[in-house]
Amino acid sequence: MPTICIVAGEESGDQLGSELMKALNDRLGEGVRYCGVGGEKMTGLGLTSFFNMSDVSVMGLTAVIARLPLIVRRVYQTVDAVVAAKPDVLVIVDSPDFTHNVAKRVRKRAPHIPVVGYVSPSVWAWRPGRAKKMSAYVDELLALLPFEPAVHKRLGGPRTHYVGHPLCEKADELRPSDGERTPLEENLPVLVVLPGSRGSEIDRLLGDFGQTLTLVADQVPNLRIVLPAVSHLENRIREGVAGWPVQPDIVTGDAAKKAAFRQAHAALAASGTVSLELALSGVPMVVAYKVDWFFRRIKDLNKVFEFASVESFVLPNIILGNKAIPEFLDEEVQPQILADHLVGLLRGGPERDLQIAELKRLDVEMRLPDGYSQRAAAADVVLAAMKSFPEE
Repeated sequence: MPTICIVAGEESGDQLGSELMKALNDRLGEGVRYCGVGGEKMTGLGLTSFFNMSDVSVMGLTAVIARLPLIVRRVYQTVDAVVAAKPDVLVIVDSPDFTHNVAKRVRKRAPHIPVVGYVSPSVWAWRPGRAKKMSAYVDELLALLPFEPAVHKRLGGPRTHYVGHPLCEKADELRPSDGERTPLEENLPVLVVLPGSRGSEIDRLLGDFGQTLTLVADQVPNLRIVLPAVSHLENRIREGVAGWPVQPDIVTGDAAKKAAFRQAHAALAASGTVSLELALSGVPMVVAYKVDWFFRRIKDLNKVFEFASVESFVLPNIILGNKAIPEFLDEEVQPQILADHLVGLLRGGPERDLQIAELKRLDVEMRLPDGYSQRAAAADVVLAAMKSFPEE
């Protein structure tokens, strides 16, 4: 009976890990022993978790520091448990601050165990030196973005395989059915506003977004503004928009967000995965971001903090290889500039047409071979890694 260890550190990793388990079961049958660290989805499929994943699922510097002693203990506990389990392969899923610390120590203690990484750290954005360091303890890397294999090859990282992004397989949920997104000619424009999914992002962007929307509404009649909010930030957002001259419709939940995307004619968004969701939905957008005050102070210290030289901070732009989507960072985030671009997108014309044409190219750039799903592609790499390592 093969033993497969899968170690995740947060909900998104639990989702990816569970899909991988399903694909492995399709190939290996039900006779697989799974252990590691996972959440409800992975444990529901039979994974024996070494402890509750919530112990290490923390975000933000303050939260990490507060729980650091427990996280360190969980790293060493996980290493001990993986080595004792003698798995045929160890798969680490995202959450690099936790999972990569586990993998490094497993490699030292049990170098015969193949290690597969699932989700590449953003070495193309900052700390590119991590790529070469990873090659010492990650044998195969599963990438969600099509440009990442070339990045790791250039930086001396581990063998990297593009296995597709989970959003690509849910693109139909993001794309409008007939009549769901009204023609611009009907003069009922819908603008989706996404100021971020973290409290710090909301604090930095909400004021500028409010001023921008006031300027847009003055020039675009009958404008409907929809703001999909993360549930735990809903009250904070409602307080923040209370003084806006133009009030948005605030919606919560994944279904409501996707419905808003299917209806939207344009979007104003913070940088992040949401820009890829909007792009796959075919929504032209303007992207803005303000970095944390700490990183703003240090971002010029490349030699110390290894910030990579990137032409864009917007995922669709990086994938497409050009700045099809207007993007503005820090001091560039000016309400008048943002509003001018949004008005152009909402009125129609060359700027809107060009961006929509570029967004359609994403399907080609992110496509896997016909009939090949993300989880199937990932499973095949894991199985190959299991066979390529000699037994202890």
